Amino acid sequence: SNLFVAAVGAIPADPAQLTTFEGEDNGTDYDSLPAWSPDGRSIAYVQGGPVKLFSYGVRSLAVIAATGGAPRILTPALDRNVARPLWSADGKTIRFIIEDDGNERLAAIPASGGAITDLAAGMAVHSATTAGPANRIALLRTTPTAPPEVFALDGKALRQLTHHNDAWLKDIVIAPTVMARFRSKDGTDVHGFVVTPAGTSGKRPAILFNHGGPQAQHDSSFDLTWQVLAGHGYAVIASNPRGGTGRGQDYAKAIYAAWGGVDVEDALAAVDDAVARGIADPAKLAVGGWSYGGMLTNYIIASDQRFKAAVSGASISNALAGYGTDQYIRDYEMELGKPWEHPEAWARVSYPFLHNDRIVTPTLFMVGDKDFNVPLQNSEQMYQALRSRDVPTQLVIYPGQFHGLKRPSFIKDRMQRWLDWVDARMK
Repeated sequence: SNLFVAAVGAIPADPAQLTTFEGEDNGTDYDSLPAWSPDGRSIAYVQGGPVKLFSYGVRSLAVIAATGGAPRILTPALDRNVARPLWSADGKTIRFIIEDDGNERLAAIPASGGAITDLAAGMAVHSATTAGPANRIALLRTTPTAPPEVFALDGKALRQLTHHNDAWLKDIVIAPTVMARFRSKDGTDVHGFVVTPAGTSGKRPAILFNHGGPQAQHDSSFDLTWQVLAGHGYAVIASNPRGGTGRGQDYAKAIYAAWGGVDVEDALAAVDDAVARGIADPAKLAVGGWSYGGMLTNYIIASDQRFKAAVSGASISNALAGYGTDQYIRDYEMELGKPWEHPEAWARVSYPFLHNDRIVTPTLFMVGDKDFNVPLQNSEQMYQALRSRDVPTQLVIYPGQFHGLKRPSFIKDRMQRWLDWVDARMK
């Protein structure tokens, strides 16, 4: 979709198209509405990457005159996704969020282009930025040990405004989270996070937890799921394999039309690293994830038999089951081609279903019955395949739920079922 503008106060206001980019020219998927300059002459917005790469492509910060014309890309060499442009009061600077290697930092750049300056960085995620008077900014900030709170940015000093979680945090023990770096099978440098139960040492049962997307990243925000798993005695291995964002466009597109390839190698390398460092017990490993995290789980258990248990949420293993039944037709046809023209590509990325005879890991499948993103039938197929081969499996369907569970009792139920499923197989 392209960027349109309508005259404020004109009723009716006929929108005027400003951009002609064939890809995405708005960034609304990343909570990044176009931003007017203070003088009303320019609009800052997020431009998508190469059309054929869709979400694998890196999004850039752009500025265009309110009357139209050629946009100026302010971050052509950044090779990181950007979001939420905000103008300074004098119109000389644009503040924006940069997604970078497990973190999200707030930065600034001259509106005319130039060097990028960090305003709020570190092992943290900054989001929901809002401009105030005198160039002040309000934003949310979270770290692995602190849930999101509202902060003010005065110049370059962050000042915490809310303390909603202080009382709760006093009553619990937070498991420590550290960033991890390791080498994949082909020597690629891969990063991620490792969470260990508080006050413990030595090797422990461990869960490889895969992120969704795949065009996303595990980040340094407070993750309640990681904390619950660690509080239950598990080390959590959260890798950021190729296919994800935060490490540049080439890193993200490495699994283009090749799902379940180097991303599997990268995720397994994270486990090997945790074992080598004495964190994970190689005899007590589990794996799980939701959405593409569930898909990657399916690829992993169809590639490696070391895991004692798996949890696959809202996943797909037979790509053909998605064609015409979910929301990704454009993406499928660009990435894989039409199935009748390129059946080999569709079969290649469907190996957990077509070759499920490689799977021996007891697997719990979970999905919402109203999921139009990755519909129910995908989980049903994998459940039936394993059931037909007498591999221990269960299928849990949450009524009235879409791709992400919203009902609190269901969220709690899912977490308890994850723990019960894995606990029973770690003895």
